[in-house]
Amino acid sequence: MAFEEHRSEIVSTTPYDGQKPGTSGLRKPVNVFMSNNYTQNFVQSILDAINTENDLLIIGGDGRYYVQEAVQIIIKMCAANGVKRLIVGQNGIFSTPAVSNLIRKHKASGGIILTASHNPGGINGDFGIKYNCENGGPAPEGVTNQIYERTKNIKQYKICPTLNVDIANIGANEYKVDGNTFRVEVIDSVADYSTLMKEIFDFPKLKTYVSNPSNKILIDAMNGVMGPYAKQIFIDELGAASDAVVHSTPLPDFGGEHPDPNLTYAAGLVKAMSSGDYVFGAAFDGDGDRNMILGHKAFFVTPSDSLAVIAANIELIPYFKKTGVKGFARSMPTAGAVDQVARKLNKNVYEVPTGWKFFGNLMDSNQLSLCGEESFGTGSDHIREKDGCWAVLAWLTILANTQLSVEELVKNHWKTFGRNFFTRYDYENCDAKKCDEMIARMEKIVADGSLLNTKYKIGNKESVIITNDNFEYKDPVDHSVSSRQGIRILFDDGSRIVLRLSGTGSQGATVRLYVDCYADDISVIEQESSEVLKPLVDIAIDLLKIKEYTGRDKPTVIT
Repeated sequence: MAFEEHRSEIVSTTPYDGQKPGTSGLRKPVNVFMSNNYTQNFVQSILDAINTENDLLIIGGDGRYYVQEAVQIIIKMCAANGVKRLIVGQNGIFSTPAVSNLIRKHKASGGIILTASHNPGGINGDFGIKYNCENGGPAPEGVTNQIYERTKNIKQYKICPTLNVDIANIGANEYKVDGNTFRVEVIDSVADYSTLMKEIFDFPKLKTYVSNPSNKILIDAMNGVMGPYAKQIFIDELGAASDAVVHSTPLPDFGGEHPDPNLTYAAGLVKAMSSGDYVFGAAFDGDGDRNMILGHKAFFVTPSDSLAVIAANIELIPYFKKTGVKGFARSMPTAGAVDQVARKLNKNVYEVPTGWKFFGNLMDSNQLSLCGEESFGTGSDHIREKDGCWAVLAWLTILANTQLSVEELVKNHWKTFGRNFFTRYDYENCDAKKCDEMIARMEKIVADGSLLNTKYKIGNKESVIITNDNFEYKDPVDHSVSSRQGIRILFDDGSRIVLRLSGTGSQGATVRLYVDCYADDISVIEQESSEVLKPLVDIAIDLLKIKEYTGRDKPTVIT
């Protein structure tokens, strides 16, 4: 076989400020990544910081604007930096869970994922790059800090400018770069992930349920990466109707929509489900790691409840019959519904900071089977990422086994375990300086303890603040410490107010206010969540001075 011969080049560059990865990679507006050497600087910093001893990396993204161009840049730079082998998704497409699976399957050094997740796409939208390490999960803080330090001092990058790889067609090609063999394998984006799902779930049983005309489902891929995955799995494999998957073509601008699966941005799905024609509905975000679950007549399942319901029915999933159930976990802002399940099942439950990477150590040390975040992320130890399609298949498995509706399942769950009422207010693109001042003010208040023992009237009862802090997490596996993870105000009745700045925005600051409370009174658990939580929300907005610091009378999104 004849090899194409190529030579690498070293290109001088200068650092850009602010290339610090957030909770899941570096996210900025597209035009920033397209700036001279901006993408190259960050990719070189990744390659300098990581261990590529294995010499295999997985490359792909969610199909948003600039993915294909960035894939070509990364291929050229990997070749010049001595990486021996790449696995690339056809047309540069891979869902984030699919990349995690491939890293683990092939024991790769890691993967570079091109996504800004649930952020808008298009020329005026956002782009992102993140590195997932050899366990398949987002790089831990130690690695992202190394990457960031390199971005601050970078002076040159390596690239092979003459190397052009056809990523539209499946197949493997080998090249000679500086005399060394460089192999690029372009593979079907869906096949390996679909195979994994068949190993986890009982597909014949799911097909009996999903293909039944009485059990019509509706899946909204929101013009993101999940379209091809959803069509193959739900229609081709499980026999759903041919129109059961909508917005199934990945578009560079997500069709001008915001690919965030919540009641605000997935309003089309909510409207369709409200018609009563479907028993189950779900939406995915841009890169396929988040999910929203709806029942008949658009009955909404909060992510906290979704995690808890799966936990309570976990042994219905064949995978866990083989592996056993090791423990549960949730992010700190997520309401404690899964905690109630853990207590009854006598399982450990862990509270970690926001960011899926914090679940990885627990999974790798066999302490964790199932976890989730209130930001519509749910997953298990089958990979090291949250996984939207897995969550939907878990729900369909429970429905197929119990023959209950989504609403019946959730309300029966509340009657057994009690209900954790929860809401999140997002204030997007706020003035970053003012938001930092708001956090600093609250840090000072919680440090001096002046809020302790303060009494508030919440509904028809008086509640007392018993704890307030800035959440700190000590990893039980590697004993690393993550500080300043969110302001917490806890009341004696179990109610909570949590405030933090999001790490997933691309510009400005996103303020997130979380409010939750617990009730096991039958007369309360089926009340409207907004009514139950309103007194606590009003207290939070006043206490934190949200309006003064954000300049907003109302949030951008309420979930």
